Amino acid sequence: QVQLVESGGGLVQAGGSLRLSCAASGSIFNIAYMGWYRQAPGKQRELVAQIISGGSGSTNYADSVKGRFTISRDNAKNTVYLQMNSLKVEDGAVYYCNAGIRREASGVLWHYWGQGTQVTVSS
Repeated sequence: QVQLVESGGGLVQAGGSLRLSCAASGSIFNIAYMGWYRQAPGKQRELVAQIISGGSGSTNYADSVKGRFTISRDNAKNTVYLQMNSLKVEDGAVYYCNAGIRREASGVLWHYWGQGTQVTVSS
């Protein structure tokens, strides 16, 4: 089995910063990608940022967070980070870690989710 464990959420004032972490553990052969989604009350879950685990580690960001959020990875620790700067009230949501993981060399890609961590931004 594979688990994604998130940490780092909390309450911050607008303009402040938070850093989220997500560590993958369990039966992992390799990780294809890791990323962050968020879901605010009454809204659909949306992609925030994603990073490819291999090679150059290419990244993808939602337009709403470009220039403010940075996703990074530590492949040795199977961990992804999301540095969130210049936070806005509208960034408040439950943030979910997401990963595409192969559990063995067969190549089947499984998609996993973390349990979510709350980020609240006050005005």
